[in-house]
Amino acid sequence: MDNINQMIEKLATLDLKRMYENDFFLTWEKTDDEIQGVFEVAEILRKMRENNISSRIFDSGLAISLFRDNSTRTRFSFASACNLLGLTVQDLDEGKSQIAHGETVRETANMISFMADVIGIRDDMYIGKGNAYMRDVSRYVKQGYEDGVLEQRPTLVNLQCDIDHPTQVMADMLHIIKEFGGVENLKGKKVAMTWAYSPSYGKPLSVPQGVIGLMTRFGMDVTLAHPEGYEVMADVEEVAKKNAEKTGGSFRKTNSMKEAFKDADIVYPKSWAPYSAMEKRTVMYGNGDFDGIKALEKELLAHNAKHKDWECTEEMMSLTKNKKALYLHCLPADITGVSCERGEVAESVFDRYREPLYKQAGNKPYIIAAMIFLSKVKNPQATLKELAAKAAPRWIG
Repeated sequence: MDNINQMIEKLATLDLKRMYENDFFLTWEKTDDEIQGVFEVAEILRKMRENNISSRIFDSGLAISLFRDNSTRTRFSFASACNLLGLTVQDLDEGKSQIAHGETVRETANMISFMADVIGIRDDMYIGKGNAYMRDVSRYVKQGYEDGVLEQRPTLVNLQCDIDHPTQVMADMLHIIKEFGGVENLKGKKVAMTWAYSPSYGKPLSVPQGVIGLMTRFGMDVTLAHPEGYEVMADVEEVAKKNAEKTGGSFRKTNSMKEAFKDADIVYPKSWAPYSAMEKRTVMYGNGDFDGIKALEKELLAHNAKHKDWECTEEMMSLTKNKKALYLHCLPADITGVSCERGEVAESVFDRYREPLYKQAGNKPYIIAAMIFLSKVKNPQATLKELAAKAAPRWIG
């Protein structure tokens, strides 16, 4: 209990007022205090659960989840986070709703929100669409609340869009902070965010973009590596450059995986689709050109196959700092000889890091819960103190 209370006291030094009744779209829209606040609250909620202390701030209410792309970790992390705080999760299946019959975003947003406190959306497949859709939903539920249609304004949490994957990269960042013994030990650490070969097509850009958009805020030296033609959004690269200038770190790009891995403290080899191709795909989707999308897929798979040497092998890992850089992946990884013939990472490398990878993924429920908590609680320090003092058991055994 003393440890939990000490952790709660740290919140007094942070300005978290803007988090209240606000959404979470992109990490670079949040202040340093707000980012730190999410990390701190996530760890407090974890510690409370470890000590069998209930963190339910809701007695009832719904959390609506809308996944427009497949998901395992994020889907279950969102459900776990909402349950931890006392909410029931209801999935919105667009195929079984009136959305399939042309229902407007405004109408859907209000109809699903009558007793909803949180809306989590994953919409990552189409450039220029996902984040914009989330903001439309947010705007319409806010208007519904102001017009008296809704009794409360649901918080919107970005569970991955076309620009950023904030819940993932903040879970990654929390893992790094713990592995290196604190934020104060991160300055000057080298991060290699690199493209890696995958036999599949169309992986979103939001993870590499989220990584360079967040990790450059901690004074680290971040390198983005990819073959020519696999560029990410220029706007996000600008965010990374400005972050690095502000924190005394660096942001650079290279077309060499080996160069990125050399002396790296942290490596994050992950496949993604070229930005220009994803733009083209979005236009085709808007025009209903599904034959064109199939042709583009074949073209990109052939292009990927030219870069099978972009794999996180033992040889690559031997180039890193002391030959034992921290290996990260958002999962599921394409593992050579296991999930595919050739993939992002060698089986021996992945197996060596399996336990820390699972711990990395295990941060996500607490990160999401912290985002929701800070949006719904006006005085997070006081509320956490009350929960800790009450010490209601989460389960009775």
